[in-house]
Amino acid sequence: MKTLRRLIYGEVFSAVSFVVLGFLGLFFFFDLIDELQWVGKGAQGGYQVRHALSYVTLMIPSHVYELLPIAVLIGTIFVMARLAQSSEFTILRTSGLGPFMALRHLLWLGLAFVILTFAVGDYLSPFCDRQAQLLKSRYLGQITVGQTGAWLKERQAYTQQAVNVQALTPEGDMQGIRIYEFDRAGLLLSLTQASSGTFSEDDDAWLLSTVQRDEFQHQGQERDTIKRLQMPSLRWPTAISSEMVSVALLKPDRMKTLDLFQYIRHLEQNAQSAHRYEIEFWKKVFYPISCLVMMVLALPFAYLHFRSGSIATFVFIGVLIGISFFLLNNVFGYVGNLQQWAPWLAAAAPGLIYSFLSLGAFGWLVLRR
Repeated sequence: MKTLRRLIYGEVFSAVSFVVLGFLGLFFFFDLIDELQWVGKGAQGGYQVRHALSYVTLMIPSHVYELLPIAVLIGTIFVMARLAQSSEFTILRTSGLGPFMALRHLLWLGLAFVILTFAVGDYLSPFCDRQAQLLKSRYLGQITVGQTGAWLKERQAYTQQAVNVQALTPEGDMQGIRIYEFDRAGLLLSLTQASSGTFSEDDDAWLLSTVQRDEFQHQGQERDTIKRLQMPSLRWPTAISSEMVSVALLKPDRMKTLDLFQYIRHLEQNAQSAHRYEIEFWKKVFYPISCLVMMVLALPFAYLHFRSGSIATFVFIGVLIGISFFLLNNVFGYVGNLQQWAPWLAAAAPGLIYSFLSLGAFGWLVLRR
């Protein structure tokens, strides 16, 4: 069994690595072509070819995370079909390799790819993507969303705040901050504006600079007054962390799973819609597990009976299945958000569909035939 595992695992790892490298080469080329349009732009043409190369290189972990389940499927199909074509798998079967034993070995290998996909998507990809955005903003401008920036909301003991952040600097500091404070009846109590701000070391407050604060004192319609204060700095206690501001300005699928979960809880505590982020959270949970589904889906290709001919057709079928899974995963995310499906169902539906297909193919081609 040790020799068997070494044979299958080595072949599959080599094939999957080759497929990943091939796809990454294509993505790198197309990303670089797209990024060249920004070369020479920015302050005094500061964005150069080396910056474009660095940006595209930092985006590689994100592509690896997206490609791994598809590469696992294509690589495993290639190995299984090649073993069947050369009759090596037939020899393994006559040596005692039963269907369930083969499935168990592939699932253990798939578990390794699950861990690898989770590690890349939850740690390496968010870090590199953030560095890529900061690199690009350093030479092309600040990170912002539209013309109004990011809006966040927070409830405190007796008041609630609506917070607007115009942009993030390449160093991760905030610019153009506005904080609207309301009482429980919805009356505006104060407006705090700051030219810039940073996050405290323990992330429990914002350190604002060049602050102007307008306090509205409601004492009747004829006695309302406004008190204006000018302060060089102000410490504003808040539970809105740097990760929450980042996800409001960047894509939520680039966050860590734990940070995304904490952001969802923050939205729910402040009576904001978190459905879109809940779908992204469950997609991040279920997406690595799809490597197991791809392993089961590839196993029946080892039981196809042929001795001659090219296996390119079967590899092409694997490419089509992988692309269809990727498209279906995105489509169910958008449809689930529009139709207000249960977040876990919208995220798990593609994996469940392909799980039934793979188990059906396994039962028909392997067990029945």
